[in-house]
Amino acid sequence: MGGDGKALVLGGGGVTGVAWEIGLLHGLAEHGVDLTGAGLFVGTSAGSIVAAQVLSGVPLKDLFEAQRADPTGQLTARITVSGLLSFLVAGLWPGDPARGRAWLGRRALRARTIPEAERRAVIAERIGDHDWPATRLLITAVEAETGTPRIFDAASGVSLVDAVAASCAVPLTWAPVTIDGVRYVDGGIRSVANADLAAGNRQVVVLAPVAQSARRSGRPAAQLAALGPGVRSALISPDAAARAAIGRNVLDPSRRRPAAEAGRAQAAAEAERLRAIWE
Repeated sequence: MGGDGKALVLGGGGVTGVAWEIGLLHGLAEHGVDLTGAGLFVGTSAGSIVAAQVLSGVPLKDLFEAQRADPTGQLTARITVSGLLSFLVAGLWPGDPARGRAWLGRRALRARTIPEAERRAVIAERIGDHDWPATRLLITAVEAETGTPRIFDAASGVSLVDAVAASCAVPLTWAPVTIDGVRYVDGGIRSVANADLAAGNRQVVVLAPVAQSARRSGRPAAQLAALGPGVRSALISPDAAARAAIGRNVLDPSRRRPAAEAGRAQAAAEAERLRAIWE
């Protein structure tokens, strides 16, 4: 689903994942490696927010500074132990993976969360520009009732805000998002990054705040390997310093600034490897 060129895949990972990815992109650009010129962006959950923000035309420096702003007053959520176990069960569901996703999606439909409209308003504020970008952007979500993956793009007839909100609808934490009468949950249920959607491109870079999933086929490393030997690719996840900065709750806005700064610092160690792949 690519363009035989360059693809940037942005994986999920909560508010700290958004911050780390933006910090990393900003730091790489400072070292002369600008990944934002890719012809295809794939955004999953937090990565869909990053993709929408980057492709809105706002400079990376400004996006980075926004991640460093005072988070006072912003809602702190948490993925509960029950939620984590539910993700694990869904990921390890035997047979058809869609059945596991549907089991989790139906649990999400019954969960008590803040109202869907309130969450959508938060997403609308975060992404700024509400028009689909000229650069090709694929945003992933999953139908809650059936577990069927859905890929939204500019031709899907779905607004960018709705697509991002659906991709970020973490089951049991945020309300499923309604689009044309269908309820959707987080695209990360299918895969934490959905790197397989970059097939057809010769240079692929994946930023994955979370690189592991219960099912091996959903892991970015396995998906990159399946793209074939002719593809130059790289998978970047938080290093030890970034993991410490992110902390244990990826939905905690107070960890946004340290996560962004850790991403920027990590870029120094990744720049030369990525330069060889990207250029």
